Amino acid sequence: MAKRDYYEVLGVNKSASADQIKSAYRKLAVKYHPDKNKGDKGAEEKFKEASEAYHVLSNSERKQNYDNFGHAAFENGGGGRGGFGNFDFSNHFSDIFEDFFGEGFGGSRRSRRSNNRGSDLRYDLSISLEEAFSGKKQDIKFSTSEKCDTCSGSGSKPGHQSGACSMCGGHGQVRSSQGFFTVQQTCPQCAGAGEEITHPCSSCNGQGKKQASKRLSVTIPKGVDDGTRIRLSGKGEAGSRGGGNGDLYLFINVHSHDLFKRSDENLFFECPVSIADAALGTSIEIPTIDGGKAKIKIPAGTQSGKQFRLRGKGMPYMRGNDYGDLYVQVNTEVPISLNKEQKELLEKFREIENEKSNPSIKKFFQKAKSFWKN
Repeated sequence: MAKRDYYEVLGVNKSASADQIKSAYRKLAVKYHPDKNKGDKGAEEKFKEASEAYHVLSNSERKQNYDNFGHAAFENGGGGRGGFGNFDFSNHFSDIFEDFFGEGFGGSRRSRRSNNRGSDLRYDLSISLEEAFSGKKQDIKFSTSEKCDTCSGSGSKPGHQSGACSMCGGHGQVRSSQGFFTVQQTCPQCAGAGEEITHPCSSCNGQGKKQASKRLSVTIPKGVDDGTRIRLSGKGEAGSRGGGNGDLYLFINVHSHDLFKRSDENLFFECPVSIADAALGTSIEIPTIDGGKAKIKIPAGTQSGKQFRLRGKGMPYMRGNDYGDLYVQVNTEVPISLNKEQKELLEKFREIENEKSNPSIKKFFQKAKSFWKN
């Protein structure tokens, strides 16, 4: 099948500028890239066709030859110095992408430096619920790597500088052709740094960092919950050969409390009361998480499981000045180990109590009788 016109392939006219040609190719490359169209042979062919067209039209000399002679300029070595025979996609694919990203696939020196970034660290910190309520400052100690003072992190002996890696030529990556595609890999010799240490620092053996014990003062904000993760940027391990520091992540573990249970910013508290207090009513004092007290009134006839809400007596929100609520649940406790007088009083109470005093009991037995009857 005859080849399509290269201008038609890219969707531009002959007067298109270099930027217009590049922009047109970029759109097609993104649309038909094999990674986005796995197994689609049609997309693969269109991607190859667009790349071939761009290879020709992006170069002024090749473009001029194509404008003069068409596809014949590149057949059988034709077209003078601009000719290149049948398009070898595997050889020219990487050259095309150099136009877009520079330095082949090696990337810039800045991106190679980012490959030397230090590792992130994790520190598990346990605190009490009271400390989570008020927040705290704490000193932590951990092992890490820090920039070598002798070579200032360069890895080279003072007075010497590193040179370009002999294997990758300073790109930090090496390329190899595997059929249709050109594969890039991190250079095994320089580990992606693009540099070779010819005179390594004697203090760090060319790594640019050394192991050290570090002490750091950290602030735990009020309102943290169990499992909260706090990121301390740049407080992790030092990078090798001038690379940036990693981050330190604090993972907060909040201990369970003897009295309070937490759900987000709300606290829950179970308070036992006697049958007499629940029946006759009373007032009780309960503890609050800030170390203070709160007084609540238990109305006469309060049933077991009844909850009372104390607004603003819960945990603080991590963002803002608001507080959650404290829910107090009343649990009626049935007395045990009764003495003779208590038993006699309860027996007398049972004799004189009526169904009106126990509406839930009355309702239950009405349902039970109806069930048995049916």
